[in-house]
Amino acid sequence: MLLDASAVFDNGTPETERGCPFCAIIRGDAPADIVLDEPAGIAFLDRRPLLPGHLLVTPRAHVATLAGLPAEAIGPFFGLVQRIAAVIPEALGVHGSFVAINNRVSQSVPHLHAHIVPRRHDDRLFSRNLAWTRHPYHDDAERQAVAEAIREALAGEERPVK
Repeated sequence: MLLDASAVFDNGTPETERGCPFCAIIRGDAPADIVLDEPAGIAFLDRRPLLPGHLLVTPRAHVATLAGLPAEAIGPFFGLVQRIAAVIPEALGVHGSFVAINNRVSQSVPHLHAHIVPRRHDDRLFSRNLAWTRHPYHDDAERQAVAEAIREALAGEERPVK
């Protein structure tokens, strides 16, 4: 039997927003280690990181997938993703980052979000036996220190003048 997933991936209805964990974070009703909070979106540490510093960037409006993001919101949303990806190497002492978006398949929360995963050349994230093993933080102090390092890097970034 096939299930209709359209209700789960509904864009912006009060029912989906009420049950959405990311909407709860945006409203301030759920805890999160927020590193950036701007009109175009919000960025916070993933609770089940692939590697320390794994972030999720999500638009404020409840939009289920990239296809549902209004054209005028694409630039501002991806601008946040770009800004964060740019500061990750210096903030966390890594070599780069992996940026990805799942649309429905493998999308655990039906609210559009980009993953920014800090990368090192030897992290084996894409090893021969690709298994997206989660690497939780050792403790709250480590998680908070990672979030603070990213916040500081974002606060000190040099942004081009428009």
